[in-house]
Amino acid sequence: MTKRRFQADDPERKKWQDPQKIFSAIGLSSGMVFVDIGCGEGYFALPAARMAGPGGKVYATDINADSVGVLREHTAKEGLVNLFAEAKAAEETVICEGCADIVFFGINLHDFENPEKVLRNAKKMLKASGRLIDLDWKDEPMEMGPPKEKRFSVQKAQAMIEAAGFKVLSVKDAGPYHYLIIAGR
Repeated sequence: MTKRRFQADDPERKKWQDPQKIFSAIGLSSGMVFVDIGCGEGYFALPAARMAGPGGKVYATDINADSVGVLREHTAKEGLVNLFAEAKAAEETVICEGCADIVFFGINLHDFENPEKVLRNAKKMLKASGRLIDLDWKDEPMEMGPPKEKRFSVQKAQAMIEAAGFKVLSVKDAGPYHYLIIAGR
């Protein structure tokens, strides 16, 4: 299977994974601090910055410097002064202590070298009232996404999130290919 690379505002992807709907479901609103770990070229970071508005902040990190460069170009082109992108490994990322309303993993928790450490870092970044969001691929065969053996089942992701000290608040379907876990401190 050839891995398809999605552009920042991919119209085909929006048919089955619409950031606006996902952000509405997780309660992202104006003025919030949103951290996108493993942001790629900004498929989620860009619309999050638009929703957070000038009073909010979006911090986006990815290990791939080229992807971060593309995100920075889009950020500058749109004039989004509230989006800050950095090339950095998720395992080394703690943007701030207790500042984030939302720490978001957009279909990538299974990709990190040490997801347990990444989750512990997320806990450090979240406000007491903050939410951890794990949007990931369902653990079933399908034409797109990572190989089935690389994916985390809902049960495995939930167990990892709870082991990092979070309380899972909800688990739901997020379209035909993904699940959405919302957790609090």
